[in-house]
Amino acid sequence: MDAVPPQERSGATRKSLVWELVETLLLALLIFVAVRSVVLNYRVDGSSMEPNLHDREMLIVNRREYFHIDLNALAAWIPGVDVKGTREWYLFRPPQRGDVVVFHPPVGGSEPFIKRIIGLPGDEVVIRDGAVYINGKRLEEPYLKGPTLWGGLLEEPMVVQPGHVIVLGDNRNNSSDSRVFGQVSMDQIIGKAWIAYWPPGQMQVLPQPAYAFH
Repeated sequence: MDAVPPQERSGATRKSLVWELVETLLLALLIFVAVRSVVLNYRVDGSSMEPNLHDREMLIVNRREYFHIDLNALAAWIPGVDVKGTREWYLFRPPQRGDVVVFHPPVGGSEPFIKRIIGLPGDEVVIRDGAVYINGKRLEEPYLKGPTLWGGLLEEPMVVQPGHVIVLGDNRNNSSDSRVFGQVSMDQIIGKAWIAYWPPGQMQVLPQPAYAFH
């Protein structure tokens, strides 16, 4: 049997190493893309969510928390089927009161907003006497930084439309939110804030408030 010349063995080894490096880089790229499709990093900008989230705090946002499809839109593709309105189906869960969400700015600009969901579809929301009222009952919000001193658009009752939410900042007197720009479409929501990871001393899974009405 003829021996393989040293030059050929060396060339084959180099090709094998290059191919292994390419495979590793491709796998790393696929993992990165997959992870980014599910979660993203978000840096809090400003004080509108104090005392619960602070300026420059880093969060992990779950982009797939509210993944949903419109069943009526799918049914409309079937010949002879005539459906109106929307019928949304959520793979995991629909938005809940108290969720902290990151969403595209509704009033222009490029930086996403971060606020807390207060009003859900079908709710009647109004701010009166320094507090939020949902369907005529006062919402207790122990996480707030001070009372709500101004109501803006919510000084008059507002009924939340299907596929929309009303959002407010926790620092009510230093927040541009639904009192300024009205309701937010679910299509504008990027994801639900999940984990605060920086600075390390404030690392936590963001809690879900338990609400009481009076």
